Amino acid sequence: MGGHVFARGRDLPVAVRGQGCEIVDADGRTYLDGSGGAIVVGIGHGVTEVGEAIAAQSARLAYAHGSAFTTDTLEQYADRLAGILPVTDARVYPVSGGSEAVETALKMARAYHLARGEDRHVVIGRSGSYHGNTRGALDVGARDGLRAPYLPWLGQAAHTGTPYEYRCAAPAHPHGCGQWHADRLDALIEQIGPQQVAAFIAEPVSGAALGACVPPEDYWPAMQAVCRHHGLLVVADEVMTGFGRTGAWFASEHFGLVPDLLVAAKGAASGYWPLGLAVASGQVHDTIGEASLTHGFTYSHHHVGAAAGLAVLDYLTEHDLVAASAERGVQLGTALSARLGDHQHVGDVRGLGLLQAVELVADRGTKAPFPRAERVTERILAAGKAAGVLIYPGTGCANGTDGDLLVLGPPLVITPKQVDRLADLVAAAVHEVLPA
Repeated sequence: MGGHVFARGRDLPVAVRGQGCEIVDADGRTYLDGSGGAIVVGIGHGVTEVGEAIAAQSARLAYAHGSAFTTDTLEQYADRLAGILPVTDARVYPVSGGSEAVETALKMARAYHLARGEDRHVVIGRSGSYHGNTRGALDVGARDGLRAPYLPWLGQAAHTGTPYEYRCAAPAHPHGCGQWHADRLDALIEQIGPQQVAAFIAEPVSGAALGACVPPEDYWPAMQAVCRHHGLLVVADEVMTGFGRTGAWFASEHFGLVPDLLVAAKGAASGYWPLGLAVASGQVHDTIGEASLTHGFTYSHHHVGAAAGLAVLDYLTEHDLVAASAERGVQLGTALSARLGDHQHVGDVRGLGLLQAVELVADRGTKAPFPRAERVTERILAAGKAAGVLIYPGTGCANGTDGDLLVLGPPLVITPKQVDRLADLVAAAVHEVLPA
């Protein structure tokens, strides 16, 4: 379809409606949404209650600047969030998406240390991570392909390793991997100088960059201990993993992680509104003080966004979708392993809740990836789409360039029958492109 849109793809079908886990295009074709778009849609497509909440708030008051007004809707939303967030005495700064949330959290970390009289500015991220496409988010992230055109603008952040159990480099793997990573973080902080390092940012469970990598049980306790010892703030990036995606309200809960700062988006409004959240603990908030955060966006603290977020929270709660995600996630992981676990080019099937991934390799014995030029992920996505299933891509996981991932994150309303169909369609697409 032509026109004046600066499009993100070529020859895209025209979507006309969606319901539950399905999207229908203008030609009448139905697609099983196996990825919730970009792992965004949690409550499913076509939930009229959310649209009605958006319309009602828009009719009352669509916009009032966050520095001039609050509303009951915004206050109620923050109060509801405080009851489910794994952040102590949470204070919520709503924005328009995940990248904005990360930028906000990074500035909060800087402001916190300045308020304490410390000039800390370095943020440590992890290899194989993704935190967004704005400049600060790209800097703390480490997806080489996305960073490459903008490297002259980057370079303020430092990076340590990521728990990637399928390709773990720890000498005693699988024993003591968490402490091994913590020791490496400690050494990096000492190398930079603890008085320079403001924060450590990481996804509790790796998202698209490494494909649903679940850390070992000892990882987060050990990493938190190092950060606390050196006075770093812990920033949990829950943009992809929040709001029930992993079978808990937030993935941090699986590991006893209590972050100082947390960022969320995607499932917060389930795609019905551009909504992101930067959350600070009460202690961080009070240390910064209202006048010390030099920051703001025109569309932050948006009252219609808060109405959308409230409606999504209601739907998640009323339909018990967090528990459903845990149950359907086990079913999906089991189904994928049953259909693809013995395939000669499937290296690993992994995940938590309804965030699952399949890593494809050229050689199972050596775990050697396919060369990026073969575009294995793209070919499988195309085969799947032609067959009526939508899959999310991940590339570069093995070495920053090579490595092919199929990431699955369907809406949490997916039925047991649809889970089996999703596994069947994904397996068929893999077999079509990579015959056993």
